[in-house]
Amino acid sequence: MDDAVADGGRRESESDDETPLETIAAGAVTFLTLGVAFGLLALGNPFFWVAFPVGFGGGMPLAIGLARWYESKGKATGDDPTVSRSDTDAALESLRNRYARGELDDEEFESRVERLLETESVAEASSSVRRRREAAEADEGAPTDDAVERERA
Repeated sequence: MDDAVADGGRRESESDDETPLETIAAGAVTFLTLGVAFGLLALGNPFFWVAFPVGFGGGMPLAIGLARWYESKGKATGDDPTVSRSDTDAALESLRNRYARGELDDEEFESRVERLLETESVAEASSSVRRRREAAEADEGAPTDDAVERERA
């Protein structure tokens, strides 16, 4: 039997837990369906009952499907914060393993961990690289861009 299949043919990725967006969508459809049905009943419309199969049979699956599609679209485009967190966790694990094997000394390990944790986004990484370059130039006594510009003038 396939390991990925559990609970009578359902895949493990399909869970009974609803996300907050699905809960909100289901609540909104329920509210609208009941409002329309009881509104039609109050107005004396004999076909008020049609609102129930339309709302719960058509509207509810549509709303839940759209909520799931929206959430999966966010995960596929990288908007999901758990994806970047797992990448950071994998990088930290790799650093720990290299440190345990003796490939990195204490200073190098601490430096890399600090750099990894301070650069969780692309903008932060760019600014961190820029700061490190400027610090390295200042430490080496090499002329900075400002000094070069002053010499040219």
